[in-house]
Amino acid sequence: MLYLRRADERGKANFGWLDSRHSFSFGHYYDPKHMGISALRVINDDTVAPGAGFDTHGHRDMEIISYVLAGAIEHKDSMGNRFVVPAGEVQRMTAGTGLTHSEFNHSTSEPLKFLQIWIIPNQRDLTPGYEQKAIAQNGALTPLVTPDGANGSLTVHQDAAISRLQLAPGETIDLTADKGVGYLHLIDGGVGVNDGQLAAGDGLGVMEETLQLTAGAEGVSALWFDLPRTPG
Repeated sequence: MLYLRRADERGKANFGWLDSRHSFSFGHYYDPKHMGISALRVINDDTVAPGAGFDTHGHRDMEIISYVLAGAIEHKDSMGNRFVVPAGEVQRMTAGTGLTHSEFNHSTSEPLKFLQIWIIPNQRDLTPGYEQKAIAQNGALTPLVTPDGANGSLTVHQDAAISRLQLAPGETIDLTADKGVGYLHLIDGGVGVNDGQLAAGDGLGVMEETLQLTAGAEGVSALWFDLPRTPG
């Protein structure tokens, strides 16, 4: 085991309109022991109040993936784009040479819950752009983001892949990081992993090790990151 990140040990930020948990250092939360893993730099577990959101701000040279769990994100940017990303859909934004955007809860009555994920690209100064789609679950492990858009996934400018893992109660699976480094982030439920247990919000990173998973009584929903040993 390379890295264990428990949900209740994550960084915290609560501004009233935003309740966020940071798996890795972000914003005002800094811990040199938690700066990301391989090319994975950020996993923020964000809950946004109705009608509230992130005012216009800038990004560059980052691949930003939004995975919406409940509600919908309303997105506007400096290129004139306006998107709504509902629950069940995934969006990848390539910040590249730079852009500004805002993200708001599309609803004025229901909270928005989503995971904000940052991956360091393998190239600088890319042309800014987007991909967005709903990707239906196909088996236990479904690719959401890959370098080449395999199996209908979104693409990312890095030798990295993100897959959605869904297991029914008692179902098992073995996970191995083909690219060298693996990271498992639990969204809901619980799972037995090798000789330990993981619960919602927990994360586990490995290198050259197979994870043997058994879903708990509630099943499990998670993201599995297959990351390069040495990010290019």
